[in-house]
Amino acid sequence: MLLEEQRFLHEDLERLEQGIADRISDEPKHIRDRLARDHQIAQFLDRISSQSSKLLSIYRDADGSRSREIQQIGSGDPMEEFYKQLADIKRFHAKYPNEPVENLERAYRPKKGPDAEAEPSIVDTMFTGEEGFGRFFDLHACHEMYLNLPNAKRLSYLQYLDSFDNFAPGAGGVKRAEKMTDQYFKYVGQLALDLETFMRKTRPLENVDKVIADFDKEFDSAWERDEIADWKREEQNGKSSSGTRQASTAEAVWCDDCEREFKNENVYKGHLSGKKHVRAAAERAQRLQGTSEENGDGSNHASKGNNSTHRLKERAIAEREFRVKRLASAMSTERSDTRVNVERKQGMTERERQQELENLFNATTTTSNSKDAEDGEDNDDEDKIYNPLKLPLAWDGKPIPFWLYKLHGLGVEFPCEICGNFVYMGRRAFDKHFNEARHIYGLKCLGITNTSLFRDITGIDEALRLWEKIQKDKRKDKIDDGSVVQMEDAEGNVMPEKVYYDLQKQGLL
Repeated sequence: MLLEEQRFLHEDLERLEQGIADRISDEPKHIRDRLARDHQIAQFLDRISSQSSKLLSIYRDADGSRSREIQQIGSGDPMEEFYKQLADIKRFHAKYPNEPVENLERAYRPKKGPDAEAEPSIVDTMFTGEEGFGRFFDLHACHEMYLNLPNAKRLSYLQYLDSFDNFAPGAGGVKRAEKMTDQYFKYVGQLALDLETFMRKTRPLENVDKVIADFDKEFDSAWERDEIADWKREEQNGKSSSGTRQASTAEAVWCDDCEREFKNENVYKGHLSGKKHVRAAAERAQRLQGTSEENGDGSNHASKGNNSTHRLKERAIAEREFRVKRLASAMSTERSDTRVNVERKQGMTERERQQELENLFNATTTTSNSKDAEDGEDNDDEDKIYNPLKLPLAWDGKPIPFWLYKLHGLGVEFPCEICGNFVYMGRRAFDKHFNEARHIYGLKCLGITNTSLFRDITGIDEALRLWEKIQKDKRKDKIDDGSVVQMEDAEGNVMPEKVYYDLQKQGLL
């Protein structure tokens, strides 16, 4: 009956809402239990969406079956209709005698005790051992793919974690022309897929599809305006539509063909006769010629550059690079934690790594056993942790070893006056806080905008004096008119106008 199905759907929705409320009210301590709870809530929300759509279709009654059923029940003899429905139910159970009855109240109730331990968690098979239940990245496969790219820099895994989202030619060593290969396309696609999958696994309650759609929309608008870095549209004259890349210094020269920077013009002119430059210039000219030919054939189109096959390939690669950058910035906390974890594991032996991995997977069983024991008897003695030295607690709730406490210098206090006299324990936390929001906000309150020059400065007076000195040096470095005009003496020596008149006054010319 449609009315019975409608009633069942309403009950199912109410049970689902109650199940979500029961799980939200409980806050597990272990990250594995928290992720399992969030994934269960996400599954309940998906079921609510699907059941609501079914219920809406019944209420709309497109074929009129619900109206006919109501009319059939309301008209005629009620007892006759009742016995008819009863006979249908008996025939169904006679045909399927072992049909189980679905208990919605028990289905969505949080399971505790032996039932919860017997049922495998959805999180156990979701993450690798390196990811630590969603706390760290596992980019070893992408790192190997990066190392196999031609002309890529030989970066260690720790260095790769710092620069995997930096796709500039000087950072990764892969030039724009070399990015057009299938190998690089697979690498960037795999990197973007791994980051997106990691976000879906660690943030099940967020609408990741909407986040990715916003990234794609932002990329489309930036691509139409030709604002994507390192992917500017190239014209037939060999220059990008928005100008060549700016050099780091005034004397440096940038080579568009080789995509390299040279210290001065003499070094740049010397490399023009090299084989690498000749080959790179020929490849770039051939690429531009092919693009211009494709654009010439399709002159009736609105945009010549976007219609070329080469430009479409560039767009596909640039879109994946843009997505990697946005995903990495959205998960900056996991990225910094991954770097710290890799540094910590490099100082451990293989036996210590295996022991830590076993403790990670066994932590949930110990916590569940302790909860069951607390229900039956008091375990005040077991809950008390012996920590006379007041050492910091590790991820498992136990004090860290004393040798690790001394190694990282966690007993040394580092106060910062700019952060409001906040005290940081240990050199690592002190060095890390210069890039955090608290310290940057304190510098901005003092009127300091360039925060990168104020590392290791914690005093307000010292920071103000340094900022004042920087402003004075900028005013002094302004171009003087006397240094622009050049004068030449009788011997052919060239010098600024001011120096020339000073020497002339002294009678040295």
